[in-house]
Amino acid sequence: MMELEICVDSVDSAVAAENGGAQRVELCSALIEGGLTPSMGMVRAVRSRIGIGIYAMIRPRGGDFVYSDEEFAVMRDDLLLVKENAADGVVFGLLTPDGEVDVNRTRELVELARPMKVTFHRAVDMARNMDTAMADIVRTGADRVLTSGGVQTASLGSACIARLVRKFGSQIDVMVCGGVRRENVEQIAQATGASQFHAALRTAIPSPVTYRKSGLFMGEPGLDEFARFTVLAADVRTLREAIDKASLQGVSQQT
Repeated sequence: MMELEICVDSVDSAVAAENGGAQRVELCSALIEGGLTPSMGMVRAVRSRIGIGIYAMIRPRGGDFVYSDEEFAVMRDDLLLVKENAADGVVFGLLTPDGEVDVNRTRELVELARPMKVTFHRAVDMARNMDTAMADIVRTGADRVLTSGGVQTASLGSACIARLVRKFGSQIDVMVCGGVRRENVEQIAQATGASQFHAALRTAIPSPVTYRKSGLFMGEPGLDEFARFTVLAADVRTLREAIDKASLQGVSQQT
């Protein structure tokens, strides 16, 4: 069966992902920055509510993927705390200033994470050379890599992803991300040969706040301070159904 992972930042979204048929969630905070390490309170709360896999993001800040010694120490500590709180896996990505995979530090985190599983996240798409980066990630011992093929969306990167699946698929799981939706997942699956997919599926919901003070921002000026987003089980379910259809199409083509 093809696998579906949903990116979430709340208990409600994690529950919706499970109810919609996802196999696991990638649990983050600050999705507006591409996802940061969730609080341990959030990890515990999600673990208490869902039975599917929880992979926690290990990323101490937004921005690039080159980390100082102090930031790396934080990543180590967060990883250990996530392990103590019954996560099934962790997600991280480390690069060097010249766009290579930071093999030594990545391997150190992989070994520290065991017996949890490890996904090297979309930092790979920022690497100088995708094939070299994939070979390096394999050497670290990571179990899975999340990629859109080095471009913005999986549809645009499908040729690259297909090459990576053919070349490295027997050594590491390749999970496709980047604009994966029910409308295109069958085409992406056929074009890439991938069997694992990652999606955010965030939907804006109304804020219950009636009094709204204008001209004051808690974050970056111009951002909607009252915007809320969540994952809906119905959206996950329709994507799950599209993935299952793609899987059946693949079986029928083989027979």
